[in-house]
Amino acid sequence: MQKFRDYFLATLVFPVGVFVVMTFWGIYAVDRELVYPRALDKIIPPWLNHIMHTTIVPFLLIEKYIVYHQYPPRKSGLITLLGFALLYLVWILWIAYYANIWVYPILKVLQPHQRAVFIIVLLFLFISLYILGEAINKFFWGKERSVQSRKMKNTQKVK
Repeated sequence: MQKFRDYFLATLVFPVGVFVVMTFWGIYAVDRELVYPRALDKIIPPWLNHIMHTTIVPFLLIEKYIVYHQYPPRKSGLITLLGFALLYLVWILWIAYYANIWVYPILKVLQPHQRAVFIIVLLFLFISLYILGEAINKFFWGKERSVQSRKMKNTQKVK
C-alpha cells in the first residue's frame, strides 16, 4: 500500500495539485474571466475559491515535509503523469467536440494553433513540476534516506 501511495503522490497528486494552483492564478492574473468569471463570486465566496485554488500547495508541501515518499524511476513517473495528462486532454477535447462546450473558457478564445502551443507549454509545465516534486523530496529528506531505502530493498531481494 505504501508503494502505491508513494507512486500516486509522486506522479499525480503533487504535480497536478501544483499545476492547478499555478495555472489557475496565472490565468486569473491575466484575465480572470477565462478561468473564474465574476458571476461566480455571487455563488462561491472568495474564501472557498482560495481553499480550492490556493491552499493546495501549502498542504502538499507540509505533507512532503512530514511524510517521506520513495519516488519511482523518473521515466515511469513521467509516463504515468503524461498518460494522465493525455487522458484528461482527450476528455476535454471530447466534451468540446460532442457538446460544443469548452470546459475551460481560455481554450474557447484561443485559435487552434494557439491552443496547441498552450497545451504543449502546459505539458512541459507538468514535466517540470514532477521534477520539482522529486527535488523537494530530496531537499526535505536528503539523499541518505534514498540510499538507505535502496540498500534495504537490495538486502530484502537477496534473502
